[in-house]
Amino acid sequence: MAMSTKLMMRQGQSLVMTPQLLQAIKLLQFSNLELSAFLHDELERNPLLETQDGDAPDAAARDGRTAEDFAAEFDSGAPDAFAGEPHEGDWARESLAVDAGALAADLGADMSNAFQPDGPAVNPLTPREAQEGAGLSATSWSGAVGGGGGDDGEAPNLEAYVAARPSLHEHLAEQLALACAEPRKRLIGQAIIDGIDETGYLRESLSEIAARLDADPAETDAILALIQTFEPSGVGARDLAECLAIQLKERDRYDPAMQIFVANLPLVARRDVAQLARLCGVDAEDIADMAAELRKLDPKPGRAFGDAPIQPLVADVIVRPAADGSWHVELNSDALPRVLVNHSYAARISAAARDGDKTFISTCLQNANWLTKSLEQRSRTILKVASEIVRLQDAFLAKGVEHLRPLNLRTIADAIGMHESTVSRVTSNKYMMTPRGIFELKYFFSASIATTSGGEAHSAESVRFRIKQMIDRETADDVLSDDAIVAKLKAIDIDIARRTVAKYRDSLKIPSSVDRRRAKLALAREQARQAH
Repeated sequence: MAMSTKLMMRQGQSLVMTPQLLQAIKLLQFSNLELSAFLHDELERNPLLETQDGDAPDAAARDGRTAEDFAAEFDSGAPDAFAGEPHEGDWARESLAVDAGALAADLGADMSNAFQPDGPAVNPLTPREAQEGAGLSATSWSGAVGGGGGDDGEAPNLEAYVAARPSLHEHLAEQLALACAEPRKRLIGQAIIDGIDETGYLRESLSEIAARLDADPAETDAILALIQTFEPSGVGARDLAECLAIQLKERDRYDPAMQIFVANLPLVARRDVAQLARLCGVDAEDIADMAAELRKLDPKPGRAFGDAPIQPLVADVIVRPAADGSWHVELNSDALPRVLVNHSYAARISAAARDGDKTFISTCLQNANWLTKSLEQRSRTILKVASEIVRLQDAFLAKGVEHLRPLNLRTIADAIGMHESTVSRVTSNKYMMTPRGIFELKYFFSASIATTSGGEAHSAESVRFRIKQMIDRETADDVLSDDAIVAKLKAIDIDIARRTVAKYRDSLKIPSSVDRRRAKLALAREQARQAH
């Protein structure tokens, strides 16, 4: 067979993922916080993008001039374009009156009693302040009225004077500096402190720390024991039992019976009083006392330091009941980005730019236009998906979780004419505010549980809610097993297997019927003991 080279033309279709298309897909799955961070970077990168904030107008709008006016003034080279016309009493003038006579003439007031001509300016004190020694210099309280920095007319920023809260690592480092003077030991101690997490536990292996620093393991153990004496009590522990033991030793309550009690925390969690009493060699009343002592301890001693700021949850979609009984779905304007393209600025600088600059401006303009279109498309897609979810889950909004319908991504995708992957991206990290609370959009998607009569299926979330309701209504004499829950669910036309009930119970972090019975009996004994 002879081989030859030739040219052929072939026509075909293929999907090409352009950078703009990838950006649009990325924007679709961003949460509002991630989107804000992305837009902040784009605003710094693209000079043709600007934000629109109706609540906080920029400086250009405050004096009636736009950003284009400032740009024109800047291009004209006028030296005082941004200064404005001087007016009477303007403190930004080049010549400023500094003596009492000239200042009185400018202000039209008698300044003879305002300050001492030959001495430094001080704030007058009341007799009581003078007696207590409460004196402040003119610059010591810059936010105070009449003090330095108060000429802008704004209220003082009190947050600027609040002391910063030390973190757990800083708190431990300060104690280490006082308790350990030798540099070598202090270095080992700092390495141990760096391995302590925000809850106060040492998550890094002590042997790894010693090997990394080429330190003696016995010396490393001794320094860890020193750190475990620091405040807060229980810090530096490697597990919960050690954390509780440290706190009990400081309270002088770590006797042999308590040592065995702490060493068997799984039995304590199951409230197995009989087994604990046999191991500790005490009676049930002493076990109750030790359990009460344990409840007074802090299992996470480091949580009092350096708490991460709680980010408020902002809903992307708001659902309100309408007057005709339907539901009004709208996008949350506070979560929507306000980004505009400054076309007039682009046209002005393009007219006078060189070839290389024109290419840069053209690229920026194209990216800015595509970004605004992508944001608009993102908003329309979120609203379309949320409206369809509200239409299908109308019973949930009106009657509660028990009436949540089973729903999957394909149902929404077919209804709005989009792909399942698009619906999946839209429902990720997006939240809907309803009269029943704020829910993630993915909450409304759940598997279906068949009925015994062959009717409409139940959603897995509604079945999980019914299981929780049954367990919450239990008493110490009537604790439901998984088989009993299956029987009760079948009685209300829900066909479910026992292993599914156990899986749902585990997802709700509900213990087994044996552990629940022990807990209820222990609580009843504790209440009876306190009553006597």
